Amino acid sequence: MKKIVIERPGGYNRLLIKDFPAPTPQNHEVFIEVSAAGVNFADVFIRLGLYKSAKEFVGWPITPGFEFSGKVIKCGHAVSDLAAGMPVFGITLFGAYASHLCVPREQLFLIAKDSKFSADQWAAFPAVFLTAYHGLFQNIVLRPGMKILVHSAAGGVGGALLQLGKIAGGCMVGVVGAGHKIDTALEYGADFVIDKSKDDLWAKAAEICPDGFDVVFDANGPATLKQSYRHLAPSGKLVSYGFHSMLSKRGGFPNYFKLACEYFRIPRWSPLQLTNENKSLIAFNLSYLFHRMDLLKEAMQDLLNWVEEGKIEAPVLQRFPFEKVADAHRALESGTTVGKLILKFGE
Repeated sequence: MKKIVIERPGGYNRLLIKDFPAPTPQNHEVFIEVSAAGVNFADVFIRLGLYKSAKEFVGWPITPGFEFSGKVIKCGHAVSDLAAGMPVFGITLFGAYASHLCVPREQLFLIAKDSKFSADQWAAFPAVFLTAYHGLFQNIVLRPGMKILVHSAAGGVGGALLQLGKIAGGCMVGVVGAGHKIDTALEYGADFVIDKSKDDLWAKAAEICPDGFDVVFDANGPATLKQSYRHLAPSGKLVSYGFHSMLSKRGGFPNYFKLACEYFRIPRWSPLQLTNENKSLIAFNLSYLFHRMDLLKEAMQDLLNWVEEGKIEAPVLQRFPFEKVADAHRALESGTTVGKLILKFGE
């Protein structure tokens, strides 16, 4: 079997393809042949050595990747409801950039024969939709008509947030960074789209929602957090789940000077300030939720039902052969992509 391995942090040249012996599944595990793996911004932070949970749970060397699709090769003795050849998709706490992997049974989901999504689309589904679901439904009490602003609305999590927000009856406002992303955000369900390459982002946001937003989802970090908070309505909630703007978009290496400068730009809100302004800050990282499989299973059950009912559209995909993993990271860091990127194995 082959894995993409990062032995120490750095640029694209740190993404090495190496051969390993195939593992044997333990009692409650399933051995999977991977056909596709999702590529997420967290994987870039892992490569750069800036992802805290990767250091805590794995260290170096590490194989990135949180999501995949493929087929069952072999099951552990305690797994009786799956058999060799069955198509599945799932989540894993790192390691999905591999041609094969072993994962606990509870982290796998069967792909139905009449599935509305292809195997590639399922590989791009779990991380972004679980993130969006957790942010929307497991942290907030949603009510129809809520005004919700979503940054990076044409990306993976942004697109998932738009779709799930519409299911909840929200008025969805998407922010994109280029004109070619507008149609994608609209297809995902945005009622309004702000193209910040042409419009003054916050002037346009105030025009659309002069009384402020009930919820703002922000994965940018220092570039927008302060204004995202400022444009909340009373009792509004700012949901922070990433810090993409801290990275340099050139060369694939961390710019430590920029990282330091951006770190000091991160707003510091005190509980007293939040109380007096009647606003809330919610922050989370999905990689710290694997001990709460009850939450993830609850989320996935609802998501699968909505897919079956036709309420969720498959992610827009951009495919890369796994040998071109550096190109996938380069494309994601450029900020020009829409939808989800995946690595393809065995082609």
